[in-house]
Amino acid sequence: MNQSTKIIAAIAAIVVVGGGIYAATSHQKTRTTTDAGNKAKLGLVLDVGGVDDHSFNQSAWEGAKHYAKNNQLKAGQNAPVTYFTATDHSDLDQNFNLATKNNKYTIVYGIGYSLNQSIAKSAKLNPKQKFVLVDDIVTNRKNVASVMFRSEQSSYLAGVAAATKAKANGEKKLGFIGGIHGNIIDAFDAGFEAGVKATDPEITIEKQYANSFTDSAKGKTITATMYASGIKTIFAAAGFVGNGAFSEAKAENSKLTADSKDRLYIVGVDRDQKSDGVYTSKDGKKETSTLASSITSVGDGVKNIADTYNKDKSFPGGQTIAYGLKENGVYLTDSELTATEKTAVEKAQKAIIDGKIKVPNHPKGSQFDQKF
Repeated sequence: MNQSTKIIAAIAAIVVVGGGIYAATSHQKTRTTTDAGNKAKLGLVLDVGGVDDHSFNQSAWEGAKHYAKNNQLKAGQNAPVTYFTATDHSDLDQNFNLATKNNKYTIVYGIGYSLNQSIAKSAKLNPKQKFVLVDDIVTNRKNVASVMFRSEQSSYLAGVAAATKAKANGEKKLGFIGGIHGNIIDAFDAGFEAGVKATDPEITIEKQYANSFTDSAKGKTITATMYASGIKTIFAAAGFVGNGAFSEAKAENSKLTADSKDRLYIVGVDRDQKSDGVYTSKDGKKETSTLASSITSVGDGVKNIADTYNKDKSFPGGQTIAYGLKENGVYLTDSELTATEKTAVEKAQKAIIDGKIKVPNHPKGSQFDQKF
C-alpha cells in the first residue's frame, strides 16, 4: 500500500453525523503578520499522560503545532497556540478555567473522552466560547463540536495484518492490551477481533486491560506474560501503557538475530510508532518491533476545525464530526508488513470503504453502546 496515499494531507471530506458536510480546507502558502493576528488562537486541554505520551495527547499537539506553523502563530506554553497538562483528572476543571479565562483562545479543545464532563461544565459556564471535544460526544451544547474517529476500521486492518502473519507462521494466539474499558477502547478491541477472525477463525485473542492509560510498568508486565505464553504479536491500545509493551518487545528482540522467526511484534496506536519499536538485534542490525500502527488522526481533528473557522468563521457547534477510512481519518501504516500482509490489508480496506464490510465498534456483550 502506497504510504503517500494514506497521509492525512489527502483528507478531502469529513463526515458529519446529524447532517451536512464539513469540508476540510487548504492552506495558503504565505501569510502576512497581519493575517496571523486574525487567525484562531487554540488552547488544548490535554488528558493525563503528558504532551509527549507517544499517543493521543502528542498527536493532538502535533496537529496544533502544524496549524500554528501554517498560520505563522507561535506554539508553546502561554503562546497563541498552547496546551494545558494534567497530572490527575482532578486538574481538568481548573485547566478549562484557565483556558477560558479572558477569552484568550478562539477555540478550546478537550483531548480525550475523559474530559467530557469537564468540557460540558465549562461550556455551560461559557456559552460564547467555542469548544471541541475530541474522542467523545457532548450533547445539548450548541457551543461544543464533537470529533470522533472510526478506530474500529483501522483496528480491523491491524487484526487482518496480525492474523495474516500468525497464520503464515502457524501461530494460533494473538494479544490485545487495552487501557481502560469504555466506548473508545471498545472500538479498538472489537475492530481488531473482527479483523483477526475474518482472516483466521481458529486464532484466539488473549485480552488484558491495564485499567490505566499511564502505567507503562504494567504494560511491560502484561506484555512479558503474553510473550511467555507463546504470543508473538500484541496490539496495544492503551496510551502510555503501550510504552511498556514496546520496552518489553525491544528487550526480548535484542537477544535475537534480525531474521529470527521468534521475533516479537507490537501493533502501535494513534500515531506512527515505528520509531518507538527500534532496537539493535543480536547481530548488530537496526530493526523495529513495530509491525504496524493503527493511526487515529487526532492532529487533523484539531487543525481542520480551526482552518475552516479561519476561512469563513463557521463552527460546527452541536454537531458530531466522524473520521473513518473513507476520509483518511484513520488508517494502518505499512511499517514491517510483508507483501502478503499488505495485500490482505488493502483488500480489507477497500471492502470497508465500499461498504461490503461493516466493522463493529463494540465487542459482543459490552456494557457500552455508543453509536455515531
